[in-house]
This record gives sequence, structure tokens and C-alpha cells, in this order.
Amino acid sequence: MTTTTRPASRHPILVLGGTGKTGSRAAAALRARGADVRVASRSTEVPFDWSDESTWDRVLDGVRAVYLVPLDGAEAGPAFVRRAVAAGVERVVLLSARGVDTPGYFAPDDPATRARLDLEAAVRDAGPAWTILRPGWFAQNFSEGLFRDGVRAGELVLPTGTAAVSFVDTEDIGAVAAAALLDPGHDGETYELSGPRALTFDAALAEIAAAGGRRADYVAADPDEYAAALIAQGVPEVEVAMWTSALGSIHRGLEAAISDGVPRALGRPARDFTEFVRSAAPTGAWTP
Repeated sequence: MTTTTRPASRHPILVLGGTGKTGSRAAAALRARGADVRVASRSTEVPFDWSDESTWDRVLDGVRAVYLVPLDGAEAGPAFVRRAVAAGVERVVLLSARGVDTPGYFAPDDPATRARLDLEAAVRDAGPAWTILRPGWFAQNFSEGLFRDGVRAGELVLPTGTAAVSFVDTEDIGAVAAAALLDPGHDGETYELSGPRALTFDAALAEIAAAGGRRADYVAADPDEYAAALIAQGVPEVEVAMWTSALGSIHRGLEAAISDGVPRALGRPARDFTEFVRSAAPTGAWTP
């Protein structure tokens, strides 16, 4: 890890998924350091859509570095990487997932895992400098994602047993992405990212309640019954399979591991779950 910054570039840095949990933080961290950032998603002024290749060339125009946040299960990633290289991109920082290359971590037929592995290989083989980020479960899932509605309703139902999770703050993911895009010393690195400690869902919900957030109870669901309930609610079966595969890694205790990626990349400890809760509570994240 080094704090030396590469010479400023006149080329914008493309942040895909720049309105999402990690992309928005990466864009903010880059701008805070004076970088010219081009955020691209389906809703931005210059739109980007994974399913519409006609949108790709315009967002890549003049770009030499990309923070690449793929769409779960999408197979277009390798084709986009090839297009980016042809357009002159020289550096790619890829958001992947912890455990993606560990047998048994996810379900063997999980399409998201296959897509991530194919995209990692494409990034490594394409030619530009690369860095791969493999985070665990996001702390912000409690305030912006999958867990928020359950917290607001007062009951979080998940098929995760009593296992603990080392939730990673997406502020850290954004900071690592920015460092890899701007600073030397990160080329060819694969950073596994987690928080500094693991805690159960009961403990996480207790911290949220103590900080003035909504008081909620955790209910451990049967995995098969949980999947059946999602399907009954109209969730597509392919999405149900991806979510249950990911949640299964928690149930088996695999997400409790503490990874060294944040301190290795940034030279400081990872943000604790308590810091996340204290920053999220005043925003009304858990107000029904």
C-alpha cells in the first residue's frame, strides 16, 4: 500500500453502477481527490445499459480507467471489457464477491458465481492493469438494501441460522476502489474485503436499536420455506436461486471470516459496524 498518487489524468474515470451502494461511494471518494468522474447507469444523462450494447461506446469515449460493477448474473461483462480495451481503457477495478472461487461457498449452479468468475478471468486476460475487489456482505444492506424493509417492519426473517457476519461498510469499498484507480501499488491485487469483526443478526439489530434506529427482532427461517415464500411473492426463480445461494454462505458460517483487504489497501482498519450504524441512524434509514 502506498499513498503516492499517480499524475492527474485529463481523462474521466468511468464509474458503472455509480448510483448504487458501492459505485456512489467510489465516485464520491474519487471526486474528493480531484478526479474527473463519469457516472453511468440507466438513469444518468449519458445512459448505460448492460443489455443494450449501443450505449457502451458513448460512456467509454475518452475513458482510460473504469470501476466496473457488474449486474448480478449478467453475461455481458466480458464483452464490455473487450469493448473497453478497444476504446483505450488502461485500468480496470472490478467489483466481484468474496468466496467466488472457493468450492462450496455458493451453490454449484449459481449463475451469479459463474458470471463473476468469467468476468474476473476476462479482466485479468484483457491486457489493462487490473485490481479485483471481493467484498463480503454489505453493512448498507441494513439501511439501503435487502434487510431494510424487515428492520423497518420490526422483524427480519432470513434463512441464516445463528451465524455471524463480518459486514463490510461500502464506504470502505468505495475508498479501496478509488485508491486502486488513483494510486500505484494496487495493480494485480485481489482484495478480499470485510469489516473488522463478525456479529450475529441479533447483535446487529441490537446495535441499530441502541443507536435510535428501529427495534427489530431476527427470525431464523427454514431455507426451503424462505425460497418458496419468495417465489409465492412473484420473485423470479433465478433471482431466488441467487439470493438463497448467497444467504447459504452465511448459514454455513463462511461469512464470519475477517479479511485483511481494507487495511492492506488503505493502511488503516476497516470501519466497524458501529460506525456504520451511527452514520446511518440520523438519516432516517430505519424510520417506517
